[in-house]
Order: sequence, then structure tokens, then C-alpha cells
Amino acid sequence: MIETEAVLRELMIAGQSGGATQYRRLLTALKTRLEVYFRRRLADRAAAEDLVQEALMAIHVKRDTYDPAQPFTAWAYAIARYKLIDHFRRNRLRTHVPLDEAEFLGETDTGFAEAEARMDVGRLMETLPEGQAQALRLTKLDQLSVAEAAEKSHSGISAIKVSVHRGMKALMAKRGAQKD
Repeated sequence: MIETEAVLRELMIAGQSGGATQYRRLLTALKTRLEVYFRRRLADRAAAEDLVQEALMAIHVKRDTYDPAQPFTAWAYAIARYKLIDHFRRNRLRTHVPLDEAEFLGETDTGFAEAEARMDVGRLMETLPEGQAQALRLTKLDQLSVAEAAEKSHSGISAIKVSVHRGMKALMAKRGAQKD
């Protein structure tokens, strides 16, 4: 039986609350979906099976980070995608991998791109000095004015402007380096 997004989400929430039966059911359903996901992207079946296990372990370890207000499958497949990318990097593989998420989700999930983007932004922000990351978070993500960001961070307006400028410049440099 293919579980829907709503069912998987409820199973995850129950699992986070200690429901062992629901959590086992969730992992079983995810195992099937992840097998399809990895086998479509890898010719090596053994590597695909290893990645299924790695993804399930990562989902288990990071289960407390799942926000029940967000789509569950987007969160789970973002973790799987990062495991696939790690596999390619580890094995120094350079290949075109079609990432048509709707194809492997089994249903259209508009939250996937948003959740994936949020994880990407989070990873990039972690590479910045705290002051720059905070200034960007407040002005760009939380959409506060420079004055509001300065007040909230107990900084001056000029300091916020400089931090935003330097943070954006650093992110653009990192983005440019990734394209090369």
C-alpha cells in the first residue's frame, strides 16, 4: 500500500511522540520509496541499497528536526538527495542526475522545492560569520527593515548594512565557486 503525504506525515508525528508501531510503519513505507528513488539514479544496486540504509539512518537520527508544519516527504527526500550527492562526491562521480522530484514522490508535492531551498540556505548561512548570518537572516529571510534588524540585534544600522553587504558578497562568491 502506497502511503500518501498526509499518512506519512501523521506516522512521523506519531513516531516523534514515541509511537513505535507507527514509526516502524513509516520506515517500511520510506524504505520502499527510497529504493525506487536510488535505483532510478544508480546503476549499482548494492550502492543503491547502501544509500537506502544511510538515508533511513539519517532520517532516524534527524527525526527531531522535522517540523510537523512542513511537508514530510519534502523533508525526507531532501535528506535522500543529500545522501546521493555525498555518494557522488565520495566516489568522484560526475554525472547528470535528473531531479524531477514529482516523479519519485508519486504525487505532486509543492513543498519539496521550498524545503530543499530552506536546507540549502541553512547550510550556506552556516558558512558565514555569525554577524553576517544574523543580519541576512533578519533582513532577507525575516524581511525586517535595516532599522528593525539593528534594533533586534542590538547593532547599529551601519553595522547591519555592512554585514548584509559582506554576507551577500560571500554567498555570491561561494555560489560562483560551486558553478566552476
